[in-house]
Amino acid sequence: MQNVINALRVLEEVAARQPVGVGEVSRGLGLPKSTVQRSLHTLHEAGWIRPAGGEVTRWQVTSKALQVARRTELGLRDAAMPVMEELRQRTGETIHLMVPEGDAVVLIERLETDKPLRIVLPLGIRLPLHASANGKAVLAHLSRPPGKLPELPAYTDTTITDPEALRAELEAVHARGYADNRGEWRSDIAAVAAAVLGPEGPIASLSISTPSSRMPDELRTEYGKLVTRAARALSEVL
Repeated sequence: MQNVINALRVLEEVAARQPVGVGEVSRGLGLPKSTVQRSLHTLHEAGWIRPAGGEVTRWQVTSKALQVARRTELGLRDAAMPVMEELRQRTGETIHLMVPEGDAVVLIERLETDKPLRIVLPLGIRLPLHASANGKAVLAHLSRPPGKLPELPAYTDTTITDPEALRAELEAVHARGYADNRGEWRSDIAAVAAAVLGPEGPIASLSISTPSSRMPDELRTEYGKLVTRAARALSEVL
């Protein structure tokens, strides 16, 4: 079992630092070089990594990891589409499906409003965790980070940049079930979002996104309840 765990850790380290050599992986993980070398050999034999530029001393991941991730993403999209469509029908607004990735959430699917005034975000865009409704919905369901939070950059005048203020915000998000965005990433965008939960925490988030002018406080509360129910329904399907 420990060999499997070591190999997975080595794969993650290669993906994060590629192209990377044995020594760098060893230092990054705090594992002996001999252990790392065995894991690299196993991963290479299984087709998960390959020599970078033909040099056997440096490694990078193969498309196999991408293929597995793609199949997982497609499964999530297939399950989410009926839920997203119902949410769009009920609100008439743009619906986003995002997944957490490192220090951001990534847009993997959207259903757009038919209203002429709309905010269009490209698929694959990364939004900061602390300055987006989707990001805060995910953050609120992660294990609380010990000690100080990392630096929180400001994107607009309403971005939460104080760690203690963010902690309080996440507690409120967790309590009510949904997060909101009051122009914190872009001043012209408003959104509410709820986390899609798996057995070990958030695996995605759903959001209703509108121009700021179309989400007054009373509608924000109504949309928040709708997106919370939708995210819960998707969690149950998954």
